[in-house]
Amino acid sequence: MTVTYTFDVFASLDGFGTTSGDWGGYWGKQGPELLAHRLAAYRAEQRMVFGADTYRVFARLLAESTEESEVRDAWVTRMRNLPATVVSNTLDTPLDWPDATVARGDAVDVVARLKEESDVPLRSHGSLSMNRALMAAGLVDRVQVTIFPVITGQTGTEPIFQGAADFDLELIESRTLDGRTQELTYRPTRHV
Repeated sequence: MTVTYTFDVFASLDGFGTTSGDWGGYWGKQGPELLAHRLAAYRAEQRMVFGADTYRVFARLLAESTEESEVRDAWVTRMRNLPATVVSNTLDTPLDWPDATVARGDAVDVVARLKEESDVPLRSHGSLSMNRALMAAGLVDRVQVTIFPVITGQTGTEPIFQGAADFDLELIESRTLDGRTQELTYRPTRHV
């Protein structure tokens, strides 16, 4: 039996994962309902899976942050304390993450093995290129997209699904948070 793998990602309405503008974290649109919902989602036992680049960004942001910054929101602190696998052929241990291991090799092989061996669900926040490859390989069971009410046509960077294969999406859950942010969870199926 394999466990569920969720690709969890934040996006602007026009599909960008980050921005080069001065929006701030969450594009400045976080609210108490969003933050509480994120914490509830991360309270469950699960294993995080990151690509090397995303791990480096998270580790740097956390190292540069203060206790009061939004980088240290309660759900992020919880995420950081979950067991994690970082897929990388370049990083060396020990990592600056409480319970993280480095898994060398191709992400598709690593995650296929984790899905077979893990006792808890797997979740990845970010790691865009890795998750596009995992989707193409049929290893992503859920795509959870949190859409913030912004269009970043001039400052958007990292188009989430640029270069991805074609997929049909079955909506399995949706919610509105703080009256403005949409969380949509889909089951992806490769479109042939």
